Amino acid sequence: MLLQKPTSRRKFLLASLMALPLTELVLKGLTAAEAAELAAPDLNAYQPHFFSTEEWQFILAATDRLIPAGGQGKAPGALETNVPIFIDQQLHDPTFGKEIYMQGPFPANLPATLGYQIPCYPQQIYQLGIAAINQWCHQQHGKSFAQLAHPEQQQVLSLAEKGTLPFEQSQDSASLSASQFFSQLLNDTKHGYLADPMYGGNKGMKAWIAIGFPGARASYLEWVKQHNVQYPLGPVSIQSVQA
Repeated sequence: MLLQKPTSRRKFLLASLMALPLTELVLKGLTAAEAAELAAPDLNAYQPHFFSTEEWQFILAATDRLIPAGGQGKAPGALETNVPIFIDQQLHDPTFGKEIYMQGPFPANLPATLGYQIPCYPQQIYQLGIAAINQWCHQQHGKSFAQLAHPEQQQVLSLAEKGTLPFEQSQDSASLSASQFFSQLLNDTKHGYLADPMYGGNKGMKAWIAIGFPGARASYLEWVKQHNVQYPLGPVSIQSVQA
């Protein structure tokens, strides 16, 4: 669960510029990277469009366990890069997942090589999966997933990944397993961490900076014949913002 941090005077003054277009922010004296960072939503103040309050608390806690801050090289975590916002905005899009074939049949225990074999759209996977895991946590611990300590949250996610966490099977969730839900959550978390910032995640291109990914830089012509030289330029977003 996120803690509210005191707002400094400088941060308050900068936040007053957030309603301005990116180009106007740059004209205010900020670099393009600073302007892009400022224009991105603040996770602490963000109001989810798709998730309910309880679902949102789960997403915050779960993505924080999947990609915690301070990894190798002190890499940023899922919360620092707005991964929960990416997932919420993807699911809020009414066209997201609608290309999935849903006519069936959907036999159980098919090999993963056959691809998506679940009679649920991604939005349903999240709603059913979060409800099932929270129900199991209440039965086992008397708390929701978000209220558990980090080691307990990690254990729950590990059980879900292995498919050994039983879902209470209702008519709606009868075809959804814990491992299928975990797979969807993990994939979307990775996508939000590494996607271009224009899609809501990877705030400030922090993930790209951490792994040395150059982003959408259009030309490397001047570097083709330079060998054993460290690439000094930071990543560039699709919207031509340079970190």
